[in-house]
Amino acid sequence: MNMKHLKQLLAVFLMGAACTMQAQRSEALLEKNWKFSKGDFKEASQPEFNDTKWESVVIPHDWAIFGPFDMNNDLQNVAVTQNFEKKASLKTGRTGGLPYVGTGWYRTCFDAPADKEVTLLFDGAMSEARVYINGKEACFWPFGYNSFHCNVTSLLNKDGKNNTLAVRLENRPQSSRWYPGAGLYRNVHLIVTDKIHVPVWGTQITTPHVSKDFAAIRLQTKIDNAGEKTAIRVETEILSPEGKVVTHKENTSRINHGQPFEQNFIINAPELWSPESPSLYKAVSKIYADDKLVDTYTTRFGIRSIEYIADKGFYLNGEHRKFQGVCNHHDLGPLGAAINVAALRHQLTLLKDMGCDAIRTSHNMPTPELVALCDEMGFMMMIEPFDEWDIAKCKNGYHRYFDEWAERDMINMLHNYRNNPCVVMWSIGNEVPTQCSPVGYKVAKFLQDICHREDPTRPATCGMDQVTCVLANGFAAMIDIPGLNYRTQRYQESYDQLPQNLILGSETASTVSSRGVYKFPVEDKKGAKYEDHQCSSYDVEVCPWSNIPDEDFALADDHHWTIGQFVWTGFDYLGEPSPYDTDSWPNHSSMFGIIDLASLPKDRYYLYRSVWNKEAETLHILPHWTWPGREGEVTPVFVYTNYPTAELFINGKSYGKQSKNNSSLKNRYRLMWMDTKYEPGEVKVVAYDKNGKAVAEKVVHTAGKPHHIELVSNRNELTADGKDLAYVTVKVVDKDGNLCPTDNRQINFSVKGTGKYRAAANGDPTNLEQFHLPKMHAFNGMLTAILQAGETAGEIVFTAKANGVKAGNIRIQTK
Repeated sequence: MNMKHLKQLLAVFLMGAACTMQAQRSEALLEKNWKFSKGDFKEASQPEFNDTKWESVVIPHDWAIFGPFDMNNDLQNVAVTQNFEKKASLKTGRTGGLPYVGTGWYRTCFDAPADKEVTLLFDGAMSEARVYINGKEACFWPFGYNSFHCNVTSLLNKDGKNNTLAVRLENRPQSSRWYPGAGLYRNVHLIVTDKIHVPVWGTQITTPHVSKDFAAIRLQTKIDNAGEKTAIRVETEILSPEGKVVTHKENTSRINHGQPFEQNFIINAPELWSPESPSLYKAVSKIYADDKLVDTYTTRFGIRSIEYIADKGFYLNGEHRKFQGVCNHHDLGPLGAAINVAALRHQLTLLKDMGCDAIRTSHNMPTPELVALCDEMGFMMMIEPFDEWDIAKCKNGYHRYFDEWAERDMINMLHNYRNNPCVVMWSIGNEVPTQCSPVGYKVAKFLQDICHREDPTRPATCGMDQVTCVLANGFAAMIDIPGLNYRTQRYQESYDQLPQNLILGSETASTVSSRGVYKFPVEDKKGAKYEDHQCSSYDVEVCPWSNIPDEDFALADDHHWTIGQFVWTGFDYLGEPSPYDTDSWPNHSSMFGIIDLASLPKDRYYLYRSVWNKEAETLHILPHWTWPGREGEVTPVFVYTNYPTAELFINGKSYGKQSKNNSSLKNRYRLMWMDTKYEPGEVKVVAYDKNGKAVAEKVVHTAGKPHHIELVSNRNELTADGKDLAYVTVKVVDKDGNLCPTDNRQINFSVKGTGKYRAAANGDPTNLEQFHLPKMHAFNGMLTAILQAGETAGEIVFTAKANGVKAGNIRIQTK
């Protein structure tokens, strides 16, 4: 390791820390100057170990995302019982076909003041993390999705300088059902405090009363290492969303060990948190020990009320609403599991425009940055810890650790996120086999009781898929909020039998589609497979156990006792390539997403938008209208719109008006012309409001010969922090700018200036091109390239070239 460069970096860090020493607390991200190697090394924890030949990496880091893809990576021969499979079969691509299995080591060095308390906080480490300081084990945490921390003060060098931090991680084969990522894929924090201090996640804020007139705020603060004779004084200011002090309090007490320090506040005319107005307050607490300032701790929170009322539904701030949510896995597509705030914000921005207002973290604890963004951007959250309890889904899954670690994992999750206003319920598990076991009720109650003990302000739910047994054995009746995964035909039966008088669609739909792919004839199908290993974007194809979106829309619209849904999934993700999950390589990513792996919306996005987004106009036509060889053949036209009626024109000829009606589920939410025949030219749709007035129109043209590459960036300016991202949509278009919807040519990328190429994806679930290489084939005329800002102000110049068409370029500023 280049120690000279490292010490220069740490000198800068310590200068910054010194500026905050008056508050006696500093926190820094350990991002740079890490060394990494895959493989196991007996002496890698020791300070003298030679890591000079290891790879230099920046944390967060996912060692597996660079590939290459290979069918033999974590090849699993299993029966997926939750999909009603009784015989084992070869699951190709189940975990993405990427090399996440194995052992890896990370090493770095840091300085810390010798007279302070030093804590390392890991937001997540995949997995079975063993943390060493100067050759001695500091802590072990097996679950790769959870945040954990360890006090390393006693293991530091006496002068606090040049401490070696080493982390060993191991991912076992058959330990996951989807791509989990690998490595230090979330942030690592170095926290320095006085001996007397507020510990990690050491505050709890509740709101015993919330109204438009006033809110009662209760702040409980845990203080570590305060002796019985120490006089503790806590001064707290509450800052409004605008940063103004709205109230303050000072309390003095000689506290007992383990008992939190309690303060109560009244805030008049509070700004309430909601998805439409995500207002956030801060509690800034100064801790004095015998009149000496020893710590300053800031807790961000929101003021809002939640109620789940039998036979009425869910209420936020006294107003009835139903969840318009999605489930998401944790990977960021071509970026892998390595967390990036700009990537998360991009995902949430797309979902927000769709009308989504809730996120389920399936099936694991989220990264703190996601929860913070949901606070800021206005998404309600169901946070979920486990995909299995004591009975296995995966041979080397979490069941190996459940008995010893479940309570500790739950406590970390609850303490980490109980102050976040976006969190409106906890989940204790997803489709766990234990739900039907003789001890299922007992285990579920054990986990739910932990939720109630550590956070009495929110209910718990569980994603249940075995409806017959959970109704019979009392499991479903015991859960605060019964959640059904799919099983739409059993909602009414469950409502009739359960005492809660509420049903949550904890996981819904699982419609499958490939962006820009359309299959004929257009028919509702379950488990359909094709030679090209794709699925139709007419949004009529599902798995044997799932359903089209229209069924879930109707359940929400027709029954007062349904409280909303979480669609599987918001985004395509790596792994679980259903229905091509059995001996179907090269499929290696899902097709469930409303948005594809390249962050490009599928047609289905606009179906959800037409129902969920009440504030914006939606008028979307499918399919594309470039079908050489289909002339004269039936090619149905679908329109997704929030308007009740539309008229279709093909080359100027009217094919009549269609209005939404109750004749079928699809007719309630879609406008469909099933008998139209393809002829090249122009498709136009005119939409009419409820009064019959023409209010909008949309046109799709048959594309001509591919002419040039068009580039559109989601952002024109980036922060020069070495992390910020721009998502550039790359399109092959004709001379008039019409998308060439079947063009799949290879496109090559180059970047100049103050940034770099980070990754690309095209949304094709069969594509085996490596994301990080600066080239990729388009999929149905499109792909996404991701650019990363450097650390200096200036300009990024991005160029995309391909044979046979004119190149495209775009300029993005970094500041």
